[in-house]
Amino acid sequence: MSDINHYDVIVSPVITEKATLGAENNQVTFKVAIDATKPQIKAAVEALFGKKVEKVNTLRQEGKVKRFRGVTGKRAEYKKAIVTLAAGESLDVTAGI
Repeated sequence: MSDINHYDVIVSPVITEKATLGAENNQVTFKVAIDATKPQIKAAVEALFGKKVEKVNTLRQEGKVKRFRGVTGKRAEYKKAIVTLAAGESLDVTAGI
């Protein structure tokens, strides 16, 4: 895979309270492409950040139906990946690439 494909797999980091608590366990959370597989996510993180990945857990977040001023809409679906780094590795996603 080239670097362009790696950037297509990793959409953005997730910066929430729960995601930052995962940093204590060497975990980093990313929003990824809906059709990305675990091996593709692992390869993308290792290539872009130069860190050793131990395992990847994924989940699909369904879009919620919300109402705004009487108009019904639906939030977009997305896929989230929780990447566990090898022991001794750390990654600061707020610093950028």
